[in-house]
Amino acid sequence: MKIALDPHMHRHLPLTEIPRLAAEMGYEYIELSPRPDFLAWWVQPRAYPERMAEFKKSLKDHGVKLASLLPMYRWASPHEDERKTAVSYWKRAIEIAVEMDCPVLNSEFGRGPSPDRASHSNCCGGHYSVEASEAAWWRSMEELVPVFEKEGIALHVEPHPEDWCETLHPAVDMIRVINSKYVKFLYCAPHTFYFGDDMAQMIRDCAPVLAHVHVADTLNHKASSGLRYIVNPPGAKVTVHQHLDIGQGEVDWDVFFGTLAEVKFDGIMTACVFAWEDRAEQSSRFMRSEIQKYVDKYWP
Repeated sequence: MKIALDPHMHRHLPLTEIPRLAAEMGYEYIELSPRPDFLAWWVQPRAYPERMAEFKKSLKDHGVKLASLLPMYRWASPHEDERKTAVSYWKRAIEIAVEMDCPVLNSEFGRGPSPDRASHSNCCGGHYSVEASEAAWWRSMEELVPVFEKEGIALHVEPHPEDWCETLHPAVDMIRVINSKYVKFLYCAPHTFYFGDDMAQMIRDCAPVLAHVHVADTLNHKASSGLRYIVNPPGAKVTVHQHLDIGQGEVDWDVFFGTLAEVKFDGIMTACVFAWEDRAEQSSRFMRSEIQKYVDKYWP
């Protein structure tokens, strides 16, 4: 089991300070999400040899390792120029993972075209169909999976609210169709209520390809007649989800951790709270402690 920190709330710190802080808060692993001085959102990676060397030295000095890197590129854009560009960025990210001795890249299925190619008919930032984005994603996977396999780097993918693929199924089915030991599923706990109502069964369903979980709490947006979140004007098309400390939402953590133990989960478990930048260190320390309590309870 690798218990990792997503340091997004600490991104104001220099890259070389992140390992020190992670170690002080009790983490041995980091899942480095996008930041402008390394793997930036949507664009060419900003990691160059000297920066990578400094980061590697800081990781070693503080006894911290990279559990994963999290790139975000438009690999599911039906605009072929965007998709090809995204694939080139992915190939560079794989090279960076190899250089950084990082065994995993994790990401989302994607949200389609960039906003500058948007149509007002689609709130996700473009006029496109789910089928077109899926077809684009498959083209990208046909090119990228052999690279992951050649380099021995794993890819962990999660469905995300507002993505072209935002539910447990067909996400798990598509990963199983790929049928590569280097492509696995990531279950994100704060997306649970978008996936379905039976969390234990959903974890069992994805267990054959489950290698990674994100740990944060959220309220059930479907509860209380859909009024957990009230938006104005009523009926506005919005996608709301949260990444809160354990205990601040409605995820049943005994079911979550208990079912993971039942299916013999032994992958990456990342604390990914984003809601509390005003008390980021307190939140990260709390999450490390709470996750450990559940691990000790269910993996004695």
